[in-house]
Amino acid sequence: MDENRGNWNSRFGYIMAAAGFSIGLGNVWRFPYLVGTNGGGAFVLVYLLICIFIGVPLFYMEVTLGRKAQASPIVGMRKLTKKNSIWNSFGWLGVLSAFFILTYYIQIMGWILAYLLKMITGQMSGFTGEQISASFTEMMANPVILIVFTLICTVIIAVISAKNLNDGLEKACKFMMPSLFIMLILVVIRSITLPNAMEGVKWYMNVDFSKINAQTLLTALGQCFFSVGIASGGAFVYGSYLNKDSNIPADGLMVIGFDTLAALIAGFAIFPAVFALGLKPDSGSSLLFITMSNVFTHLPFGRLFGALFFLLMFFAALSSALGYLEPVSSSFAELMHIDRKKSVVYALVSIFVVGLLTIFGQNILKDVSILGKNLFDFADFLSGNILMPLGAIVLSLYVIVKWKFNSFKEEINYGAGKLKVNNAMKYISYVLPIILIIIFLSGLGIF
Repeated sequence: MDENRGNWNSRFGYIMAAAGFSIGLGNVWRFPYLVGTNGGGAFVLVYLLICIFIGVPLFYMEVTLGRKAQASPIVGMRKLTKKNSIWNSFGWLGVLSAFFILTYYIQIMGWILAYLLKMITGQMSGFTGEQISASFTEMMANPVILIVFTLICTVIIAVISAKNLNDGLEKACKFMMPSLFIMLILVVIRSITLPNAMEGVKWYMNVDFSKINAQTLLTALGQCFFSVGIASGGAFVYGSYLNKDSNIPADGLMVIGFDTLAALIAGFAIFPAVFALGLKPDSGSSLLFITMSNVFTHLPFGRLFGALFFLLMFFAALSSALGYLEPVSSSFAELMHIDRKKSVVYALVSIFVVGLLTIFGQNILKDVSILGKNLFDFADFLSGNILMPLGAIVLSLYVIVKWKFNSFKEEINYGAGKLKVNNAMKYISYVLPIILIIIFLSGLGIF
């Protein structure tokens, strides 16, 4: 291991940090609203299958590649191949994915922080549904408010990330992840004990296969990448901080298990409450802010549970933002030969400046569109539906064409316990690029 690189203090610290990277807005904001707009249980089933047969193998590949490289994604791929190799595109695609995700992700953190303060101060107490919706619309139309809250979140991320790996990222996640699950379970208990809540549970668990199409597959694939963090550089750089004898198969399974569990639990926290108040589950990206705020303003002790809900949302967003920043800032550090503090500042300043476009896309630039999408939605589409799937395709091809499966299997099983990767994954790895390409092109409407 490079003596100048940090490494995890403990196995628990790594699992919590990796789970923290995976468990974020993808689980408690994006997953529920995608379930709501893609037919409920049908989307859940497709998502679970994609996580098992595509997510787990790709996560294994990326973490193992990172452990072998012991460097950031771009520099690491150069070490494993050569500077001008086409395989370096995996490193670049991952870092660019993380960069563009953060340009709007930190803005959403700002929304969450704003709503956390509203719940704590009771600003929306007594609001009707129309007033809650109008309040959200007004916030989106005010670039100053969005910039201020985004800047606050950027500073919070900077303060934590600028510390060394163990005192910053690892310590924060060891506290936030257990706290997040405790708060999430408390909200679930409150949600499912509401009158008519079981209607929401039934809708959530109902599988209607007629809802499944090519776009559903691409959306579920993009959600898997967004949630687990595949092909966004995070798994690679987290793997680069592992010791050589770390147990990647068992630890990776736990990380994805925690991530999937958090997403499923989030559905049980949200949909029973939504149905209990007769609201619509298919309200899209506003589900978290408009619909859930409406729920909490009409519940006994709603202000308390609303504050608890948005606090856990903030923890989830913060842990993932730290993970998405890591491949970007570490790439700045290694490419520019600067220390961690400077690299974090350079990375976040760049992200904040570009992210202003996603803020303005909600208001003063709302009429500007790319491929029929406003600037905010385009950043999400570019990262989740283009860059990350392309990165996953390159990763899967690298393992079977360049690295070779047997060499990958030897590397990942070094340090493994009873759970090891066997030749069954070999056959999965060979069909992975084909599946990824078909879903990618079909979802884009190319065929």
